[in-house]
This record gives sequence, C-alpha cells and structure tokens, in this order.
Amino acid sequence: MGPPLPFEGDIHELELDLARAEAAPAGDGAAERVRQLRRDLTAAKRAKYGKLSAWETVLVSRHPNRPQFMDYVETVFDEFVELHGDRAVGDDRAIRTGFARIDGQKVMLIGQHKGRTLAERQQCYYGCAHPEGYRKALSKMKLAAKYRLPIICLIDTPGAFPGIRAEEHGQAQLIATSILEMTRVPTPIVCVVIGEGGSGGALGIGVGDRVGMLQFAYYSVISPEGCAGILWKVATDETKPRAACALRLTAADLLKFGVIDHVVPEPLGGAHRDPRGIATGLKTHLTRHLRELTGLPTTDLLQQRYTKFRLMGFTV
Repeated sequence: MGPPLPFEGDIHELELDLARAEAAPAGDGAAERVRQLRRDLTAAKRAKYGKLSAWETVLVSRHPNRPQFMDYVETVFDEFVELHGDRAVGDDRAIRTGFARIDGQKVMLIGQHKGRTLAERQQCYYGCAHPEGYRKALSKMKLAAKYRLPIICLIDTPGAFPGIRAEEHGQAQLIATSILEMTRVPTPIVCVVIGEGGSGGALGIGVGDRVGMLQFAYYSVISPEGCAGILWKVATDETKPRAACALRLTAADLLKFGVIDHVVPEPLGGAHRDPRGIATGLKTHLTRHLRELTGLPTTDLLQQRYTKFRLMGFTV
C-alpha cells in the first residue's frame, strides 16, 4: 500500500491488523475476526473518504502508488504504439502520445506521466512538460484529425515546467496555442484529470468535448502551495489547507461550477488501493463518451465545444 497519508492513521492500523489476522494460523474465532476487521476497515474508509477536505484530496491525488498514465495504457487500452518527438526540438517524456485501441475503437492517446523510479521521474520532470511536449501533443492531435481518430487526453501534472529554458523556448505561447487549436480540432476529444490538474500545464491538453475527473483528483489554476506562498508568503501546514479550500479544486466543486462534465467514482479508499477497479471505471467512462461523440457531425461537435468553454463562468 505504500506509506499511509497523514489522515489515514486509523485505516492504516486496521489494514495492519487485518494483514496479521489473515496471515495467522487458522483457529477458533480466526475467521470471524478476519470478517470483523474487514467490516471495520470498510466502515473506516467509507467514513473518512466520504468527507475528505480539499487538502486531503490533494494528498490522495499525489499518493505515490496512485495509477499513472502508463499504468492505464496497460490496463485500459490495447495495442498502444508510442509516437515520439515534436519534429523541432526533441521528445519530452513528460507527455506521451500514441495510437491505441479501447474496446475496439482506434484512438489517439495523449497523457502526462510522472514516473515511478527516481530515474524515470527525473526523465519525466515529475510530469512537468516543456514546450516540446505540448508541441508534440498538438502535432499528434492534428494527425488524429487527419485520420479521423478520436482523441483521449489523460491529465496528471502539477504544472508546466517553470524553468528558464522552457520560457525561452516559448512555454506560455505553446500552451496558449494548444488551447486555441484544441477548440477547433475536427475530431472528438475526451479529457480526464486522473491525478493532479495543475494550472496551464493541465489546460495545455485539457480542452475537450467532455472533461471529466477522477473522484479524488484535483484541478486548479495553481497548486495550494503556490497559492499559499502568494497570499501568506509561506506554505505551511496551516496555510496549505486554507489555500486548497479557497481554490475550490475538488471534483465535486468543479462539477457544480460547470468546469467539468463528469466525475468518475474511485474505489473505496482511493485509486491507489484498487488500480484494477479504477481502470475498469475509467474504461467505462471513456467508451461511453466516445460513443456519444463519434456520431455527431463535425460542425455540431466544434460548435458545442466552443460554446461549452465560451460560457464557462456565466452559468453558476
């Protein structure tokens, strides 16, 4: 399970007790104790995860065992063929692109990957893409439009890479261009925030006909730490939760505001506890919306996409 989150003390103790009980020799009352511990664990997870604060949701979205883009490639999609490079600078490993199939449907798959090992995380810049990553993603979207393939974007980034080299290579311009071009790519686009949805780094591949979020993901103009640093000059254990609450960055809040269209429920206790379960739920979500969108005329598709984002903020 990996290290427990700060608010999971009771849950972690029950998990340890359950593991010990299941490993103990069979004896009088052993089976009943295992059943009781399972009931207690389920009740504890339901009670805690049913009322997470905004900051606790952020912590869940960053759990080290939470499924990442390449995990979903293996569990949700078939026949993934990765496409590399932006044909200008290089191949940004924070953004992965390629052809794939989902439930028999050919798609162009684009997503942000943070990496598991230290070496992979350094290679992926912890999911923070450079301009060449957004250039690569945009070129693959245009390729998808050429072959009339739907596009699926899985978002998981704390934000675009904030380094000087990225700015010198046109980071802000590339993100802005990507947002503009995604509004008029003549093929269905389904976007899902699977973990962190941070700032322009997320928006760079986040314009779609359907935008969803996993239940314990977050989507925000800035990270809670960044917001706390601006408002209170320091990010502490006190100011970070205040910032997260003020940002209204949870899936429930954003659904109410009309920023997203759907929330994908996560298994009890979060996606990191049941990767197979969340993969099944995500696949169901994606296939349903692909079926809805693939039959629409292109003119209607583009008009609805434009209207959706144009009216955002005026319907609350």
